[in-house]
Amino acid sequence: MYLVNDIIAFLAANLILSQALGTSSLFIAAQSRKNLTGIAFCIMLFTTFGTGCAYIVDSVLPFGASEFRLLLYTAAVSVFYILLLVLLYFARPGDYAQLRKYVHLSAFNCAVMGTLFTMSGKAEEDSSLMSFGEYVRFGFEAGLGFIAAALILTAAYRRLNSSKVPQSFRGGPAMLIYIGIISMAVWSLK
Repeated sequence: MYLVNDIIAFLAANLILSQALGTSSLFIAAQSRKNLTGIAFCIMLFTTFGTGCAYIVDSVLPFGASEFRLLLYTAAVSVFYILLLVLLYFARPGDYAQLRKYVHLSAFNCAVMGTLFTMSGKAEEDSSLMSFGEYVRFGFEAGLGFIAAALILTAAYRRLNSSKVPQSFRGGPAMLIYIGIISMAVWSLK
């Protein structure tokens, strides 16, 4: 019963957030290869850098002070976000307006924060994973996983938004069901 409640809450939250706050970054990435490349690269940067910072936070933070973990992870990602924007502004001033949208969409993406908390949880369960290299490797692999998910979504984007799909089902609803089916298929490979 708890699993059903969790799934319903998860779907409701995602539907509300995607409708109220705009489309998700995966939907934006699926619209064109240029968007896919920019968002995927930025998310890979944030997951890789973020897990390195998560290692530092986890190694310094006492066991009983885990309630500060979210705050410290957010602060680390925020600092990297600002540094990356400043770097782009000075390194690529002509392309800054175009490139900053990828940074904005990627910085506080649920894939980034989810990667940090997932690795932290894995390291708590298995102390052999509590190394800087393991954290960074996990972040890089999570970024690659996001790229794979975006490629799978890109492959279906045009078909799921075609005129052959009923108007009321086109777009978000069809994409969510497609993502759910693909997720179950990938999960079964474990």
